[in-house]
Amino acid sequence: MSTHAPHTAQPVTLPATLDEAVAALAAQPAAVPVAGGTDLMGSVNGGLLRPTALVGLGRVAELRGWEYRDGHALLGACLTLARMGRPDFAVLMPALAAAARSAGPPQILNAGTLGGNVITGAPSGDTLPVLAALEAELVVAGPDGARREVPVSELLVGREHLRPGELLAYARVPLLHAPQTFLKATGRTGPGRAVASVAVALDPARREVRCAVGAIAQVPLRPLEAEAWIASLVDWDGARTVPPEALAAFGDYVATACIPDPEPDPATGEVAALSAGLLQLRRTVAALARRGLGRALS
Repeated sequence: MSTHAPHTAQPVTLPATLDEAVAALAAQPAAVPVAGGTDLMGSVNGGLLRPTALVGLGRVAELRGWEYRDGHALLGACLTLARMGRPDFAVLMPALAAAARSAGPPQILNAGTLGGNVITGAPSGDTLPVLAALEAELVVAGPDGARREVPVSELLVGREHLRPGELLAYARVPLLHAPQTFLKATGRTGPGRAVASVAVALDPARREVRCAVGAIAQVPLRPLEAEAWIASLVDWDGARTVPPEALAAFGDYVATACIPDPEPDPATGEVAALSAGLLQLRRTVAALARRGLGRALS
């Protein structure tokens, strides 16, 4: 289990089907499901988690692929980041493919999974703002063949929780057949943890621009007013363009919505200035949103 300290052996169950995996979790409520293990094993090795049992999902073939269904892509929770980065996947979901490719070095991409990214829910999870912008839904499998759908935003903010014996099985992502972008800023050159990230998706059928900002808060943020404002300026029936100055204004609108000015002091009414770090982060978000929208519209 760990290279840092000895541990007692944990029982490991290796189901071959989704229903077997759910049954194993129902039979062992304290068991922890594991796929790629890139986050789980880090917690184990760091002494933050001591699972009494593991349910390995590596043999559940139905969770490792993806398929078309009713205008959506049904993505298995064990779909690896490396697989999502391939050209055939990128044609239909370019922003999700870009996010997967940027998640880390090859060893992380080959092991890390979409479901692990969602369940861990780390603020810097690269796929999370894309799933939020695309308004994906999660399919949760439960005992006795039960299935239920949960909006990804509700699981991430904690309004929904997995119940005993339940397992995240799929992500159901709408296929918009329109430009999408994902950009992120890191603290160093090359693959790294995001300081800020922005996903932008166009939905011509609904004449919507969707945007989600990741890494700057515990969950991805949707600047809904900024989305509605810029969508009203897009020439949907023509070249899908906006005035150049609108791009810059959109970036500032998104950044200010996600990193607002401090509230006035109740006693004096004075508003404190943002710290230098937050001002820089706001500028970073504005630049990512401006570039992301500009690339989507071009």
